[in-house]
Amino acid sequence: MLTQIVNRLLISIPVLFGVLLLGFGLLILVPGDPAIVMAGPTATPDVVDKIRAEMGLDEPVYVQFFSYLGRVLQGDLGRSLISNKTVVSELLAAIGPTAELMVACLIWSVPLGIALGTLAAVFRGGLIDRTIMAISVAGVSLPIFFICLMMIQFVGVKWQLLPFIGRGGPLWTVDGLRHIALPALSLGAIFIGPVARMTRSSVLEVLKLDHVRTARAKGLSETRVILRHGLRNALIPVVTLIGLQAGYLVGGAVVTESIFSYPGIGRLAVGAILSSDFPLAQGAILILALGFILINMIVDILYALLDPRVQT
Repeated sequence: MLTQIVNRLLISIPVLFGVLLLGFGLLILVPGDPAIVMAGPTATPDVVDKIRAEMGLDEPVYVQFFSYLGRVLQGDLGRSLISNKTVVSELLAAIGPTAELMVACLIWSVPLGIALGTLAAVFRGGLIDRTIMAISVAGVSLPIFFICLMMIQFVGVKWQLLPFIGRGGPLWTVDGLRHIALPALSLGAIFIGPVARMTRSSVLEVLKLDHVRTARAKGLSETRVILRHGLRNALIPVVTLIGLQAGYLVGGAVVTESIFSYPGIGRLAVGAILSSDFPLAQGAILILALGFILINMIVDILYALLDPRVQT
């Protein structure tokens, strides 16, 4: 397992380099001048040119990139052009809420998706199966912003059951749980459908294998056969799907945090891009990429736990 983690870390190095290069290039192409943002709209051209020279923006693009890369390797992501705070401090303040949102989203959507998929496989072709698959298709088809707006309209405004603006506090507090409930429910809703569909297909395939028939022949109960001999082997494709959906989940978190005014990395990145705060935007993009790599590393570890043959 340690070898797999080391290999994953080595593979991640060129991926991170590509993310840094792509993020730097895209933000260079975005309309707006960091020197003007920092100097203010009423600054004279001489002042703007002086600030541009101090920031190194008058250098060739490749010189700017390698200078930026050198600072990143030293842990210096620069300062926000808007707040003048260090980018690292801004990101550290936003990582906690985003991590809480991810945990709150996955902790209910993945088990529910697996349970619904298993239930659909057990009652294949019946009313329960068709109902679950219909719900899954609806969850896959609906865009995340529509789900968020419906949650706000009915749960937040019409029924006034839960707050829908901002973050109330840490996840372990009552106020924090109340404020994170709607964002977590909205973001998790897009995850249930794919997980349920993949679980159903995988369980149906596993239940046809020889070791499952042998377990039934031994007189084991159907529940034990499904949970112990069927579901565990069926979870490997499901874990793969969760890893592949991580990128979509990160993108959904950006939309969710923006709609609910939740102070996470996604909302921070959107605000930085809209305000032409290039150092902060580049730092947010880097953190989102690191999160994607971390999720895929966790998926590799789960592979080894579910199927020891992966470790060989």
